[in-house]
Amino acid sequence: QVQLEESGGGLVQAGGSLRLSCAASGRTFSRYAMGWFRQAPGKEREFVGHIDWSGSSTYYADSVKGRFTISRDNAKNTVYLQMNSLKSEDTAVYYCAAGAVPREVASLYYYWGQGTQVTVSS
Repeated sequence: QVQLEESGGGLVQAGGSLRLSCAASGRTFSRYAMGWFRQAPGKEREFVGHIDWSGSSTYYADSVKGRFTISRDNAKNTVYLQMNSLKSEDTAVYYCAAGAVPREVASLYYYWGQGTQVTVSS
């Protein structure tokens, strides 16, 4: 069992940056691939990016590639989402998720955090 808690969301102006954190409980965090997803009002949950268990491999949605970076610190049981050059269309609730393998499909992840709101003002 893994419990996840996101933090770091907030209000930022377009062009600004935010770093989200996802803290995990449990000693097995390093075994899991981690994904970030987001959901804007009235829209379906959208894949943002994922990172493998070791942190050596990452993959991003085209909409955030070159602007967002995922990293993890297994010693701290934490995964990060660094978001730069934010746009109004990045406004959403951001979720982290843990799964067996890094995938773009939300249903393949076992555990989810409660989400953190990111609002980008234009």
